[in-house]
Amino acid sequence: METLVEAALRVLNTAEPFEKARLGDSVASQWLNGSIALPYGPCLHLPVPDRPARLTHVKVVAPSQMPKLGRGGSLQSRQAIVHSLAHTESWAIDLSWVLDQSSDIIARFGKQEAMPVEFFTDFVKVAQDEGRHFTLLAARLEEMGSFYGALPVHDGLWDSAAATSDDLLARLAVEHCVHEARGLDVLPTTIARFRNGGDEETAGMLERVVYPEEVTHCAAGVKWFKYVFLRSMGKGLDGDEEDGVVGKFHEVVRKHFRGPLKPPFNEEARKAAGFGPKWYEPLAVKETKVTTATSTTAI
Repeated sequence: METLVEAALRVLNTAEPFEKARLGDSVASQWLNGSIALPYGPCLHLPVPDRPARLTHVKVVAPSQMPKLGRGGSLQSRQAIVHSLAHTESWAIDLSWVLDQSSDIIARFGKQEAMPVEFFTDFVKVAQDEGRHFTLLAARLEEMGSFYGALPVHDGLWDSAAATSDDLLARLAVEHCVHEARGLDVLPTTIARFRNGGDEETAGMLERVVYPEEVTHCAAGVKWFKYVFLRSMGKGLDGDEEDGVVGKFHEVVRKHFRGPLKPPFNEEARKAAGFGPKWYEPLAVKETKVTTATSTTAI
């Protein structure tokens, strides 16, 4: 019988994004209804790909070479924004299934970290959501007269995930508590731009489906960051260790994320995801190195 990790690898090795999303939804449903019962085979060692299968005709450029998306005032700008969101969601599918190179969380970390079944279930739900988001956004893009792959994209999200491929704490912190949380910060403005541009259909989809589900994705990152850190300290989640968790979060983000976090922050959404200002506000200030009072002088 196929295990969840084996099924996750099938998703990762599927290049066509609509099929990837469809397959991911099927695997998630099988896991959630019990048809797939085991997360992994204890004696089965399967290689996780360094990079999931992707379409070859989608033009990938460096982030610095990406054209400006605009502010949603024109159809062309709205198409560019939806295309960018769809591309982000296409990577988010992979990052959840591979946990997380972003979706390699399940295939990469679930077994090697001996995570509980609830961990797999949480990220299966995240992966299923991301697949649905991609499908909805790509379909909406076609309704707007474009299609996924019509515009250049960048793979900055995957690149940052690759940098944390050997560290579950770093993956949870950077991908789910920094990048996904940044999405919470900017989505209300994005929704307003579509609405102001007369595109109520896209605005409503982002507001009713994508935005609330992205809150739960951040919450999964916060929850399992706490779990992994406290477990490493020999403590349970019910202990009063918030300051220690937050301090570790700051340490991990400063090590693995380049530069300070960018305000303004969506405090309401972040609070709903389980982390308050003391988690992220100190990281919005560039860390300064403290030097000793003594110095040497060349003679």
